[in-house]
Amino acid sequence: MSLDAPPVLATKPLLGVLSGDRPAMPPMWLMRQAGRYLPEYRALRAEKGGFLELVYDSAAAAEVTLQPLRRFGFDGAILFSDILIVPYAMGQDLWFEAGEGPRLAPILAETDLAALKPDFSRFDAVYETVRQVKAALDPSVTFLGFAGSPWTIATYMVAGQGSKDQGAARRLAYGDPVRFGALIDAIVDATVTYLSGQIDAGVEAVQLFDSWAGSLAPLQFDRWVVQPNAAIVRKLKALHPAIPIIGFPKGAGAKLADYAAGTGVDAIGVDETVDPHWANRVLPTGLAVQGNLDPLALIAGGQAVEQAVDNIRAAFADRPHIMNLGHGILPDTPIAHVEALIAYVRNGKGV
Repeated sequence: MSLDAPPVLATKPLLGVLSGDRPAMPPMWLMRQAGRYLPEYRALRAEKGGFLELVYDSAAAAEVTLQPLRRFGFDGAILFSDILIVPYAMGQDLWFEAGEGPRLAPILAETDLAALKPDFSRFDAVYETVRQVKAALDPSVTFLGFAGSPWTIATYMVAGQGSKDQGAARRLAYGDPVRFGALIDAIVDATVTYLSGQIDAGVEAVQLFDSWAGSLAPLQFDRWVVQPNAAIVRKLKALHPAIPIIGFPKGAGAKLADYAAGTGVDAIGVDETVDPHWANRVLPTGLAVQGNLDPLALIAGGQAVEQAVDNIRAAFADRPHIMNLGHGILPDTPIAHVEALIAYVRNGKGV
């Protein structure tokens, strides 16, 4: 860290890495660390009766955000919410079906987008969650907000649910790129509003989740992943120039470097399918990297996770690095394995 670095970075290791610091021990948090693998989360969700009810109860959502911090002392807290809050605030009906996941009224007819009536007051409960978490966080913890990236959000808005190949959105993008582009542009603007509100309420960095980025061909990847994320980065930086932005294009593979160069993100999340040594070679010098431990290695534990940690740390030894998973922690992950991972990283091993 430079001698003139802001004092806050010295007390917040994760925020320091996002600003270019390279500490001997990487800071860490885990995607979906507030979730179903924790018994205290399962109990609270059962009490609230459903996922959306939990998200919109600010006190409960703040409690869920804080639960993994109490157990594990992570360096980052990730806001508990859902990526589909954005289409919900854009006016699309949202509900969760037990055992089936989220559902949206699909956008199929040409009039559907114009018929949406945005209600950005639907963000207010999330902002209140941010304020409550911020007031309770240890000063050393970096508070991360997030949103889904436009392509991933659009796949749900078009199909009305998740799918294996994102076929409905891909067909629409090829068949009517003007109409699909209007949807993407609307998502970009709503996302900037949402993230800016999170920042105003107290988050210190944000992550853009493009969970389905890997389903697109190269030209489509540039148009529907790189360009919209670049627009969000540009617009958000104009409003909040000091806030770091992490981009996570899951499945980008060989297109990872193009994403990093084209979007202007401050850090890039690397999923578990990417060779970290290759990523270190192709990514811009000095760009902070996050990841990329396989969530299944964490379930296996023991030697599998230690070897993976050693490999990741060796690959990213010369650049700012945040230890994290290559995707979200899985519900059947043993808590003891999370504890062992933290101890292994923080005891100075894996170097």
